[in-house]
Amino acid sequence: MRSEVTETTGASTIRAPRAPLSRERVLRTAVEVADRSGIDAVSMRKLGQELGVEAMALYRHVRSKDEILDGIVEVIVGEIEVPHEAVDWKAALQQLIMAARVVMLRHPWAPRVIVDRAEVGPALLAHIDAVLGILFSGGFSVELAHHALHVLGSRVLGFTQDPFDDSSPDRPSPEEAARMAQVFAVNFPSVGVLAGAVTHDGVLGGCDDDAEFAFGLDLILDGLERRRGPAGRGKTPSG
Repeated sequence: MRSEVTETTGASTIRAPRAPLSRERVLRTAVEVADRSGIDAVSMRKLGQELGVEAMALYRHVRSKDEILDGIVEVIVGEIEVPHEAVDWKAALQQLIMAARVVMLRHPWAPRVIVDRAEVGPALLAHIDAVLGILFSGGFSVELAHHALHVLGSRVLGFTQDPFDDSSPDRPSPEEAARMAQVFAVNFPSVGVLAGAVTHDGVLGGCDDDAEFAFGLDLILDGLERRRGPAGRGKTPSG
């Protein structure tokens, strides 16, 4: 049955057909729900409400919540733009990874879902293939490109799995953080030195995640450049 949207114009009523239900529409709606309310809000019932259909109608397009999660990973990764104007492998890889970061910041719930999924779909494979293609075109051996993928880890997809989460909204006040830093300095002197020296208003606090991400990426790319050696230099991403 085709859903309809009712519009009233003057004395007449126009019934405009709603876009037909499809797998892509279900997945796009799931992304919208996750962006608005978090990934835990995504359910068959919620998607049915958003799409104006019974939840059972969704099963013709997605068989389960797991299939929805696998599908939205494909949607998110598919949003990452592959650069075509970089002059060398390092610039190309940096542009690709920073483009991925833009997507992950647009969908802050996505990294958790990507890490938890066991399946690797076509969009994710295409992204990894693009990374490897840049490395091969830059003169990397298969072995070194393999190592590069491992050391880049989740940075390939624009995020990192840091041991500490600075994004919590329940941060202490500057005064409370200063007292905490003083306690740290007594029992953990090196932490105390860091707390007083880094640019967090003189106390331990949230870092600039974008700056730290870029800094770490630069270190990795510089290290790969040294390992690549002179044999691969002078090549461009186009070969």
